[in-house]
Amino acid sequence: MTTSRPTIPLRVASGKPSAEALAQMDRHWRWRYVMLAPHRLGFLLAMVVLVTSGVWWALVQVDRSTQWWGLPGALPPTLVHSAVMVFGFIPLFFSGFLFTAGPKWLGVEPLPVNALRFPLLAQAAGWLLWLAGAHWHSALALAGLALACSGLVWMTAQFWGRVRLSQAQDQLHARVIASACLLGSASVVGLWLSLVLGAPAVARAWVFTGLWGFVVVVYVTVAHRMIPFFTSSAMPMVQAWRPFWVLWLMLAAALLQVLAVWLEWAGVSASAAGPAWGLVHGSLQLVVGGVLVWLACVWGLVQSLKNKLLAMLHIGFLWLGVSFLLGGVSAWLAWGMGVGGLGLGALHALTMGCLASLMLAMVTRVSCGHSGRALVADRMAWSLFWLLQAATVLRIVAAVPGIPGDVLLWLLPLAAVLWAGTMGAWGVRLGRWYGCLRADGRPG
Repeated sequence: MTTSRPTIPLRVASGKPSAEALAQMDRHWRWRYVMLAPHRLGFLLAMVVLVTSGVWWALVQVDRSTQWWGLPGALPPTLVHSAVMVFGFIPLFFSGFLFTAGPKWLGVEPLPVNALRFPLLAQAAGWLLWLAGAHWHSALALAGLALACSGLVWMTAQFWGRVRLSQAQDQLHARVIASACLLGSASVVGLWLSLVLGAPAVARAWVFTGLWGFVVVVYVTVAHRMIPFFTSSAMPMVQAWRPFWVLWLMLAAALLQVLAVWLEWAGVSASAAGPAWGLVHGSLQLVVGGVLVWLACVWGLVQSLKNKLLAMLHIGFLWLGVSFLLGGVSAWLAWGMGVGGLGLGALHALTMGCLASLMLAMVTRVSCGHSGRALVADRMAWSLFWLLQAATVLRIVAAVPGIPGDVLLWLLPLAAVLWAGTMGAWGVRLGRWYGCLRADGRPG
């Protein structure tokens, strides 16, 4: 007589996987697991570009200060750096949000991950070729940029397809983001054409158009929708307050900066109208910066400090106001005293302080939630966040007028190495999660 083996229950009464089922899960990293959800593929490829570009820029900065390697250059390194920082990894991170949370906002079916494979892989491969071609041959860099551009255009068309299918009442945030993606795609096309035609000044203007009109617009739109929601969910004593005038203000401020980019390219700052424009632009930036710092407090900055993951979001948003304040001070100093240079501090308060801090906080939050982990910032995430703040402060200090040359010679490489180390540790850690099954055994 034979006895049947007892079956292992896959689910317990609550619907969660049983302990036996969890014990039998495959714990190895596999590419097929990356293809289980859009955020896995988008975030993993973003991490590859982020870590690679960070290490590359650290090597460039150290080489500038020491001449250890004598790196060749086919394109201006600063332009290469600014382009990959704006268009390289950030749109790939956007893809993880837009094709995971976006369909929920719009009430439509999400795209299968296979439909996203080419546009996302094209962007990642294109930006890696861009970095390689920057030192080897400009033709390779331009080919990589064209490939990345095709991927971004394709991704934008796919998101617009989700928007057009939607019957949801509230489509405002999604449509603003989709419109920003159109401007981002146009900016990459403009960057490519400018380099082909040998117009680096126009190329630079397109990079900053993409920064303000694409990246910042997406960030502030998501912040307007999600930060009050996250705060009220974690802290019921803080009400979700997000009037639409706040969103319009932030969008108008971003478009003001796009206008300033093209006025600078047109030579307005060097014309007779330059001092008047500098005064107006600086004043507007100071007003916007003050409102954004006030908004950060209203949204629960102080209360959020009790919750580390939430605090990361609020501190990141605070940097947006600080960047406008620094920009306003920089414009006033240039107008009143002819002192320049602080504008680079304002730029890095935006990119490293605001955008990177919010990126680290939001991606960590989504990655924890969709990998079956607790929605908390553990010791490593919290430490990496503060290393990022240190790198940001170092980079801003390096932009202060009057810094001695021998100090500046090491401040920039130190900030770049700290950035590369922080992003590298973060990217390797989360990159493993994307190729493994969820820790709680659930799908996704």
